[in-house]
Amino acid sequence: MAEITEFDTIAAISTPIGEGAISIVRLSGDQAVAIANKVTRNIDLTKVASHTINYAHVIDPQTQQDIDEVMVSVMLAPKTFTREDIVEINTHGGIMATNSVLQTLLSNGARLAEPGEFTKRAFLNGRIDLTQAESVMDIIRAKTDKARQQALNQLDGSLAHLIRNLRQQILEVLAQVEVNIDYPEYDTEQMTINLLQEKAQQISQKITDLIKTASEGQILNHGLKTAIIGKPNVGKSSLLNALSHQQRAIVTDVAGTTRDVIEQMANINGIPLQLVDTAGIHATEDKVEQLGVDRSLQALENADLVLMLLDGSRHLDDQDVKLLQLTQNKKRIIIINKMDLPQVLSRQQLTGEINKEQPIAISALGQQGIDQIEQQIEQLFFAGVPTNTNTAVVTNARQLGLLNQAQQALTDVQTGIQQQMPIDLVQIDMTNCWNLLGEITGESAPDELITELFSQFCLGK
Repeated sequence: MAEITEFDTIAAISTPIGEGAISIVRLSGDQAVAIANKVTRNIDLTKVASHTINYAHVIDPQTQQDIDEVMVSVMLAPKTFTREDIVEINTHGGIMATNSVLQTLLSNGARLAEPGEFTKRAFLNGRIDLTQAESVMDIIRAKTDKARQQALNQLDGSLAHLIRNLRQQILEVLAQVEVNIDYPEYDTEQMTINLLQEKAQQISQKITDLIKTASEGQILNHGLKTAIIGKPNVGKSSLLNALSHQQRAIVTDVAGTTRDVIEQMANINGIPLQLVDTAGIHATEDKVEQLGVDRSLQALENADLVLMLLDGSRHLDDQDVKLLQLTQNKKRIIIINKMDLPQVLSRQQLTGEINKEQPIAISALGQQGIDQIEQQIEQLFFAGVPTNTNTAVVTNARQLGLLNQAQQALTDVQTGIQQQMPIDLVQIDMTNCWNLLGEITGESAPDELITELFSQFCLGK
């Protein structure tokens, strides 16, 4: 097996495998044009202008047999995604045609790209930083328009710009410390200490503000785990169908129709929800039902949000009270369903079982009151969050972890100053903060981290 190097010309299919109108096979590297030219006829790709698309046939150079009729895009470095020469071959969609074109390229000098290798090359060649690389996958995985908009904002470099600004401020302070250490006669130590403390406080506050965006960013990317909880036959499946705008769960008048958890993605005002319709939680001797109840309890434990459903056409009973107590420490919305039927359960009857929460009355079957639930969800998780698309937002656990470490380093700076530690020791913590922030953008990230991050990308991206 040939040794894999960063300078190989790589190839991969960049569109989903399967039947479709068009598929794209992408090449990147200094031999991309030469290899593509070797397997095409009717045109000399080495002579076409950059950033043009050209009609050709892909052939087997050995047999001269046609493989597919294609359109070939040629984009020359450095104005490409990877800052290398890129060729994209638009083939007819379908497994056989696309794979045949790819295999022909691999047989004539290209190497199969590793997962995320195109994006990795864009990073290594200075085209994007790590936050922008992560946003590429965020765009691909976006489940709502709001998530897509946020990912596009990150791709434009909003977070990277803020991080670099903070690192520059730290660098200026570190330079001042070095002047004080090397030339104490030109700068008093107390002035430098005061500057260190002031900057540590200012940067710490900016990091705190950034950390506050993390929960919203991760919700947009990964979805809000939402468990629909209630006793049997309160309308949990009807609510799931109403929120997801499709008939995902079976709805009948028979109690206990749902005997297992059902999961469904829903878009609530731009917020992706991982809805879980649970089996009714109640005491049962049926082994199958009990398995469903156990899974429901597990879904409740893992949920970010609980939609606690009550039946407005029935009196509050011990099962309802038990579920209200079970969910009282979770972020929840209490919902009184079946408002289309004669009402027996009033909000006043719930006064002793809930805090200051205001129950929402709905008819899940009749699609009434659903908009109030959607508004409440947005208020619970995105109240006060700026909607300006230029706002930098932390979007994943890696970024959040590094920000928390950087903030701790700044706390250590301030503690060291208070304890009158030597300035060169305080400087170590400030330098640590600078390095940690650099890991977010990739400017000081270890090679192992970079390899791990890009290995999570899909093949062909």
